[in-house]
Amino acid sequence: MAALRPVLLALVVALTAPSLRAAEAVYPPGSRLGIVPLSGMVTSTNFFGFEDPNASSALILASLPPEAYAELDRSVSAEALRKQGIILEKREPLSLATGKAFLVIGRQEIDKVKVRKWILVGASPSLTALVTLQVPETAKGLYTDAAIRACLATLAIRTSVPVEEQLTLLPFKIADFAGFQVGGVMPGRAVVLTDAPVEMVAQPQPHMFVGVAPGGPAQSGDREAFARDLFAAIPNVRDVRIATSEPLRIVGQPGYQILAQARDPSGAAGLTVMQWLRFGGAGYMQLVAIARADAWHDAYPRFRAVRDGIEPR
Repeated sequence: MAALRPVLLALVVALTAPSLRAAEAVYPPGSRLGIVPLSGMVTSTNFFGFEDPNASSALILASLPPEAYAELDRSVSAEALRKQGIILEKREPLSLATGKAFLVIGRQEIDKVKVRKWILVGASPSLTALVTLQVPETAKGLYTDAAIRACLATLAIRTSVPVEEQLTLLPFKIADFAGFQVGGVMPGRAVVLTDAPVEMVAQPQPHMFVGVAPGGPAQSGDREAFARDLFAAIPNVRDVRIATSEPLRIVGQPGYQILAQARDPSGAAGLTVMQWLRFGGAGYMQLVAIARADAWHDAYPRFRAVRDGIEPR
């Protein structure tokens, strides 16, 4: 009977792994890393990954630069882990669909709770994947070693995060993009909108920054100085000359507007720059619109359409 145990274990793995591989990897919103999560786990709203709140278990996905793999491969040792409070049980090399990898299994005590940890580090040309699974000893019966290994083997990497998905990570919604394309998203913070890039463009194209931040002046009398300080920090403009600076209301909320003429960093192109601040709640929204001076007339209505169509989530 003892001789059959390895065979039976291999059979369990063989039966479990295909069922996971047949399922589609799930990508947490905003993450390039995806995986088929363990049964009972749901997408976390607190981090990139999955969790089982009832079992206090978590599977965390993190993307690191491509060069991080070689450093981690060299530095992750029993001694290094011990300094972090992790007792190494096993380390082994793996081969995944995404590339070479290694798996570390260990034990740790966190806030007087004993947990088991599986740390997977995977290499790829574009990034290093770091996957950490943490399960309390009291819940170890929920996930067999075979199921965990089958789960980790489903690690997947997508080339990019769809723009529509990136936009869901913003604390506001844009109703009208006015023909602009998304140039970049800072999750939870801001978005840059721009016209489609034109090959060999010698002049800057119309573009717009929309971001939110906590704080801001509580008193209306302090808003002009606050707006001017923010305006002075706008990058990639020079020779700025403020034309108007005045309070206004934006979609029913108090705001402040600054209009200025400037030049691009090279000094070759004349620019028109407008900053709108919209105050409300415990923070403020900053909108910065920039276009060539000779293109401002056509760009301004588009900037206004974006500005007036923004709503909090």
